[in-house]
Amino acid sequence: MFMTTVIGRGHSGTRSMSHTLSASGVYMGEPLNVSGDLIPAEDMYEACRVMAKYVEYKGGLEWDFSKLHTMPIDPAFTRLVESFLSTVLSSKAENRGWKLPETALVYPWIIRMFPEVKYIFWVRDPRDCILNNHLTDHLSDFGVPCDQTDDIRLSRAYSWKYQRDIVKASPKPASYINLRFEDMVFDQDNTLAKLEKFLGIPMAKIEMRPGSVGRYKNDEGTHMYEFFKDEMIELGYELEPQWK
Repeated sequence: MFMTTVIGRGHSGTRSMSHTLSASGVYMGEPLNVSGDLIPAEDMYEACRVMAKYVEYKGGLEWDFSKLHTMPIDPAFTRLVESFLSTVLSSKAENRGWKLPETALVYPWIIRMFPEVKYIFWVRDPRDCILNNHLTDHLSDFGVPCDQTDDIRLSRAYSWKYQRDIVKASPKPASYINLRFEDMVFDQDNTLAKLEKFLGIPMAKIEMRPGSVGRYKNDEGTHMYEFFKDEMIELGYELEPQWK
C-alpha cells in the first residue's frame, strides 16, 4: 500500500504519468481533468501563495529556501493542502496519489507533511517545456518573489529554473525516483520497469506520441537560455553546438 505524487513543472509531460498511474489501478483522487490533474485546484494555488511568503529572494535567479525546511509549517497551508487532497486522504484505496504541476511550487512543505509518500520526479527538456502557456508561467501569480519581465518565454524559463531549484534545494525524501519524459516516449518498457520496481505494482502501457519530443527544433522563438545549460547537462540532455 502506498501514496505517491508526481513532481514536475506544467508541460513537462506529467499527464502521461498520471494517466499511467490511473491505468495501473492507482486512485488519483476525483474529479480529474483531461490532463490527469486533481481538481478543483484553487486551495492548492492558495497554499502556494501562503508558502511563497517565506521564500527569500536574493535577486536574479537566486532564492533562499532554507527557512522552509525548519520553520513551523503555516497552519493555513496545512488546512488548504488537506482540503485540496480530501478525496485522496479519505480514500480507502490500497494505492493512491495525486498529480498537479503546482505541487512543485510547495515541494519543501509537501515532503514535510507527507514524508512517507513515494515521489516521482518528472522532467522534460526545458526547450520543449517552455513553448506553451501554463498557469505557472508567471511565478508572481503564486506569490513567488522574482524579477518581472514582459518576455513570456523568459518568464517561463524563470519558472522552469525556479521549480528545478526548489526541488534540488530540498532534503531528499525517503522514497523517490527520477524520470524523464523523453524516456517514457522512446523507452517506455524500461521506464515502466523502473516504476514497477519503485512502486511494487504492475504498470500499464499508454499511448505516447514521438512527435511531442524535440518540438523546439521547429520553433522560431527563443527557447534556450544560458542558465539552462548546467541543468540540461546534469539531466542528460544534448546541447546544440552553439551552446557547448
